[in-house]
Amino acid sequence: MRLVVLDGYTLNPGDNPWDEVAAQGSLTVYDRTPEALVIERALPAEILLTNKTPLTAPMLAQLPALRFISVLATGYNIVDVVAARQHGIPVSNVPEYGTDSVAQHVFALLLELGHRVAEHSTAVRAGEWTAAPDFCFWKAPPLELAGLTMGIVGFGRIGQRVAAVASAFGMHVIAAGRTHAPSTGVERASVEEVFARSDVVSLHCPLTTENSRFVNRALLRHMKPTAFFINTARGGLVDEAALAAALNADQLAGAAVDVVSVEPMRPDNPLLGVRNCFITPHLAWASLAARRRLMTQTAHNLAAFLAGRAINVVN
Repeated sequence: MRLVVLDGYTLNPGDNPWDEVAAQGSLTVYDRTPEALVIERALPAEILLTNKTPLTAPMLAQLPALRFISVLATGYNIVDVVAARQHGIPVSNVPEYGTDSVAQHVFALLLELGHRVAEHSTAVRAGEWTAAPDFCFWKAPPLELAGLTMGIVGFGRIGQRVAAVASAFGMHVIAAGRTHAPSTGVERASVEEVFARSDVVSLHCPLTTENSRFVNRALLRHMKPTAFFINTARGGLVDEAALAAALNADQLAGAAVDVVSVEPMRPDNPLLGVRNCFITPHLAWASLAARRRLMTQTAHNLAAFLAGRAINVVN
């Protein structure tokens, strides 16, 4: 079985070998594949693996040997799954590998918003503490999370883990989402209620055609001027110009995002240079522990398909 990885570098930049995947067939790994080379490189593949390299309907129509697509991620919007189904090609994802890492990153962002650790460390190194007349100083007072409301949009595995961590901090949790999972201590609410009532709003829903840019100017107007907005899900969920305008108008206190609508981030993205906005480069998922789990589960997906019982199929 011929396996081709179109964009393997982020999963294995040198510390996460492909051995488990290579054991499933004849493996070719490309670090990155520009759009112009997708067909050429994918043409021999019976199994195609992609993380963020798009596989569109016109592309799939030109790949007669292709039997299976394995997405090296949880989100699978990069593949036209409807077209794949029409060609009889199952598409699998890895639904459970980065839950702990992404939830942890949410709170790294939130604690940075609430404590400004980097800003205060920079100020100390610039001599502001040695010159201070008091035993302490701050650029803004630290924010205590206990008693605040954490609002979660998308209540799948990651949303539920974020809820558990928020509860451990003493926060009240409200959530909007289709998942009817056990949620002891979590109040269910509409999306509009989550944005209106929360001190922190965190997105954890997949990107679909129905919810693209649903975080828009109208929804952001519901937020408290003291509230924070966090997105570690998908950049396409947010109207970035609307978020930038809301931040510049002090309609909310701050935002932190790990994802943007076009990645790598373009130099004209409206969030660059906006006040009170922290941006990390889509790394919430990328701990070595999470990447190792992703590699192992991908190998399981491949083995299951080859055994005639495909798992984690999304189409």
